[in-house]
Amino acid sequence: MRIAMVGTRGVPARYGGFETAVEEVGRRLADRGHRVVVYCRTTPGQTERPAEHLGMELVHLPAARKRALETLSHSALSVAHLVAHRTDAAFVFNAANAPLLPALRAARVPVATHVDGLEWKRAKWGPVGQRYYRLAEALAVRWSDALIADAQGIADYYRSEFGVPTTLLTYGAPIIEPGTGKLAELGLTPGGYHLAVARFEPENHVDVIVDGYRRSGARKPLVVVGSAPYSDGYTARVHRLADERVRFLGGVWDQEQLDQLYAHAYTYLHGHSVGGTNPSLLRAIGAGTAVLAYDVDFNREVVEDSGRFFSSPADVAALVDAAEAGPVAVRRAGARARELARGYDWDVVATGYEQLAHRLARRQVPSRRPSGRRFPALESGPAPLPFPRPAAESGADVPRSIASGSDVVRFRGAQQ
Repeated sequence: MRIAMVGTRGVPARYGGFETAVEEVGRRLADRGHRVVVYCRTTPGQTERPAEHLGMELVHLPAARKRALETLSHSALSVAHLVAHRTDAAFVFNAANAPLLPALRAARVPVATHVDGLEWKRAKWGPVGQRYYRLAEALAVRWSDALIADAQGIADYYRSEFGVPTTLLTYGAPIIEPGTGKLAELGLTPGGYHLAVARFEPENHVDVIVDGYRRSGARKPLVVVGSAPYSDGYTARVHRLADERVRFLGGVWDQEQLDQLYAHAYTYLHGHSVGGTNPSLLRAIGAGTAVLAYDVDFNREVVEDSGRFFSSPADVAALVDAAEAGPVAVRRAGARARELARGYDWDVVATGYEQLAHRLARRQVPSRRPSGRRFPALESGPAPLPFPRPAAESGADVPRSIASGSDVVRFRGAQQ
């Protein structure tokens, strides 16, 4: 079967969740005998453009060097190429690419759109960008043969907002057991620091984490990994909130060193709030690190009873102080997190994508798509996200295997 993956920066994965998913799923589909084509975004000065990576065929195409147009411009070129080089099924990542879906439909290319998180909540887009993402959600509902959600909260949102089902596929969690050699390069010791890893954007609440930590009596330093390619003002605010105990490392691109940072942190502080299942959070639980997370359903869904949750700087201060006062509880939380991580299996995720690709190729999709209209009672504003359900109610005690229902096709091995 020929499968195309469109709408990301491509592989090798060096940036975010989409790229990680494409690499991990694509390589497995290729290993299973499928022809997988990944569209990759070129950057100025890029010299290496391999034709293949881990069994996947790569197509390199440029993009407009402007934030608002970068994704859509590259995806438009990718779709044009794809239409001229037929495929059995296409996975389009990011609902922002929804205006391009009619071209695929006109060419009779069956397509599933991975809708990502609630992008219209990201402050970086401004009012126009936020309205665009709201519109793109509706267009994705109308013009996709299937929708992919990466968290139950996202699936619930599309059900309540548009009345449509989704295929629920999250990411895998790598089980991390690295050495310690590269910690010494940073002057750190195992268990001797708290860690936060995030792009500096308001919805990732790095400011809340740093402010809360500063208010705490913590003796262990806070190590912050991440940068802000588009947000100098927010970055300056985060730095102003810090005291001498906070260390900013910027971006860490050495994966071995980053894995060691995750695995040997005393706690991992996670502030992401709008992006669905987050690969950084999965990496932290796969490292067996105790998690302090921003209190939204996406995060509760992943860490369940192993996590502690915050919504304000005061919460962060209290949680950090409690963690340093209770090392036994921290170790137990980390061990429980590692148990949960084993349920997020890339092999199971790849099976979900493979089965969906077969459904698309066989045209086992509704002959008529929904209108894309939001429910009338909700047109004045976005649907509220559901409050996290207790474990027994949400099915957390059910093995993370393939199951199905009337509203969601569930592949709970990527926390589907």
